[in-house]
Amino acid sequence: MNNIYEYYQGIKSGEIIVGQWVRLWYEYIVKGLESKAFYFSQKKANRALKFIENFCRHHEGALAPQLLKLELWQKALISVIFGIVDEKNRRQFREVFVVVGRKNGKSLLASAIANYMTFLDGEYGARIYFVAPKLEQANLCYNALYEMIKKDPELSELIKKRRTDIYVESTNTTAKALAFNARKSDGLNPSCIIADEVSSWAGDSGLKQYEVLKSALGARSQPLLLSISTAGYVDEGIFDELMRRSTAVINGDSREQRLAPFLYMIDDVAKWNDINELQKANPNLGVSVSVDYMLEEIAIAEGSLSKKVEFLTKYCNIKQNSSTAWLPTEVIQNAMGETLKLEDFRDCYAVLGIDLSRTTDLTSASAVIERDGQLYVFSHFWLPSEKVEEASVRDNLPYRIYIQRGLLSPSGDNVVDYNDCFNWCRELVEKYRIYPVMVGYDRYNANYLTQQMKEYGFHMDDVVQGFNLSPVIREVEGTLRDGRMHFGDNDLMKLHLLDTALKYSAEKERCRIVKLANNVHIDGVASLLCAMTVRQKWWGELGTRLTNERRKSNGTA
Repeated sequence: MNNIYEYYQGIKSGEIIVGQWVRLWYEYIVKGLESKAFYFSQKKANRALKFIENFCRHHEGALAPQLLKLELWQKALISVIFGIVDEKNRRQFREVFVVVGRKNGKSLLASAIANYMTFLDGEYGARIYFVAPKLEQANLCYNALYEMIKKDPELSELIKKRRTDIYVESTNTTAKALAFNARKSDGLNPSCIIADEVSSWAGDSGLKQYEVLKSALGARSQPLLLSISTAGYVDEGIFDELMRRSTAVINGDSREQRLAPFLYMIDDVAKWNDINELQKANPNLGVSVSVDYMLEEIAIAEGSLSKKVEFLTKYCNIKQNSSTAWLPTEVIQNAMGETLKLEDFRDCYAVLGIDLSRTTDLTSASAVIERDGQLYVFSHFWLPSEKVEEASVRDNLPYRIYIQRGLLSPSGDNVVDYNDCFNWCRELVEKYRIYPVMVGYDRYNANYLTQQMKEYGFHMDDVVQGFNLSPVIREVEGTLRDGRMHFGDNDLMKLHLLDTALKYSAEKERCRIVKLANNVHIDGVASLLCAMTVRQKWWGELGTRLTNERRKSNGTA
């Protein structure tokens, strides 16, 4: 049994404790191997594993200068990176994102991988770069590599330490530390990049540097970009971007095939001080980080709010304002089905939600109707008539087909005419005898529509879209996972659900919806949450009507 299957079997049996993202990732790997989406080369995996355990040494602390002894989680990780290949027998995964708690051997593992890439990866003229915002930080892993090489008598004979790099003359290979310089990075030809502690890379500059480095890999046949980090405090940086992409890959919501994420983090923030839960973020617990040390850190964090935030970030990997994909594809797919018809819900009570967004872009309204304990969602969208073609190209979506199917309506010319949204709501009452008892709306640009709705007789309640909606988001997720929410064949709403991510507050106790990427839309989800917010808020007063039980017993629904 290879290390990947051994680790996976331990996870399945419960013998090995991991978080949901690691479990789902190895399920993805095993399914991919079984379906031949990619292949496993035991020879290539063993080549990397044997090199690391026979040539890579501890360079500091009590274990120096002993050889590294990899734990099973590390062997599985190395086997995925170097053993899984594509149809050309080249590495399947070129981008690797490892999130693991403090003191779990991140820098040592990164240095060992860089060591292998320096001496045994097989590419003549290899260029290995250690990159960070400041040279001092980049030098941490770079110096660790040099000290590791110095500790081995065979490897140390092969290198020459020059002023700014390590040089292997026999293969014309260099290893070097670099500080951020996106302009100068354009001229690089890297075969391996170690991006250390990407959670500290500042927003725009970090994102730009990462993209420049990634694009520089294009000339190599099987390059490797390894980002390894704990969680951090920088908002909307490359860490957040990698988290969004990684969770989308794991959930099956992405077509990416070259990214390998290993996300060691706790699942339940309420159990942040539970040693068993902490094992999910600290796979080396009991090895490089002792249980006694962790218990001492817990005791300190329990007595200080600032220390607790630091503990949650660095030992639990619960990042401040981190964003992750919201729902797995299968949960969303299970909520889809045959076409829902409004006429089948005559004489029912409902709640409405309206997300007006910008008048030049998508606007959405959702009606939520309960019957027999199930929630049925009717969502409609509007787009400016003159912008349908432009939006189709921009979003790569068939908006004309959505119009033909009745999911989307062209509205106004260059801006959405909110009268169309009002008329859709009014039609629910006048044509279908569906009675909204409360309408939740996003107050943005809603002034005259709100007045128009009130004059007609709708009860309006404004909804602020933010962390305050955490209870509503959790209710919607639970309802979806329980299979009690249905969207029919509304493919446009399905896309909005798939493109929704959650951004968490510092302690992951509150969350709000955000886009999974900048070029997608989540207006349908926003309108759904507006409706579910007023449903939750007014349930005590309106719940007996919203269940539609009385109308069913009277034979009117």
